[in-house]
Amino acid sequence: MIESLLIPYISEKFAADPRYRAGHIRVINPLPGTRILGLHIPEMKKVARDLARSQDAELLHGRFLAEKDLSHEEKTVWGLMLDYMKVPLEKRFEMFSGFVPRIDNWAVCDTVCAAARWASPVDAVWNYLRRWWDSDREFEVRFAIIMSMTCFLDEHWLPEVFGKIDSLDFSRISSDYVKGRRPAEGTVSGPAPYYVRMGTAWLLATALAKFPDMTRAYVRDSKLPGDVLKLYVRKARESFRTRTVSPF
Repeated sequence: MIESLLIPYISEKFAADPRYRAGHIRVINPLPGTRILGLHIPEMKKVARDLARSQDAELLHGRFLAEKDLSHEEKTVWGLMLDYMKVPLEKRFEMFSGFVPRIDNWAVCDTVCAAARWASPVDAVWNYLRRWWDSDREFEVRFAIIMSMTCFLDEHWLPEVFGKIDSLDFSRISSDYVKGRRPAEGTVSGPAPYYVRMGTAWLLATALAKFPDMTRAYVRDSKLPGDVLKLYVRKARESFRTRTVSPF
């Protein structure tokens, strides 16, 4: 849809080096059939900011919604554009409600969540995220998890976040990476829904860095699956902030 805008920003190394290209794609771990053009995040942010400032931004959102065959970069730019647009909060919620179901890998999800400067720890944003916490689709739930991690990890909201983690039923969350759709070369290395499990572990490891006592007390009493707890310990040990902090 906007590939003509993106092509000039394709990484020369991605285009010229097959090994680099394969590694780039492997990290993203796209679903089969997803087109990867080969842009880096700064270039996608530049395009998204330009689109968000244009008078046609809302019209573009409608065109993105209608287009069924978007590349990885087009989806990322779409979400970033929604982050950068200057619109009322309720309007932003409305537009994100069209975008979130189209997220199909962790890179789109996390890039868009990290740029969501519009989101502040207030009731309206939390109430909006509850819808995605309660979803049965992998990347809709991950969107709620990563948004909560970036916006709601404070002393007031942490019990609410832990409460939503407690409510997760991993067995009912469907993953697009199963039923024969798993990429041949991917990074999924655990039971489905892997990206919800890993997102939960990342959130808990981040909470451990900020509120170690509250986080340890929660984890000790939680009924989280063993594989999620192992991922949490791994994430905590990978971070300079928590590698010497007891996770339990």
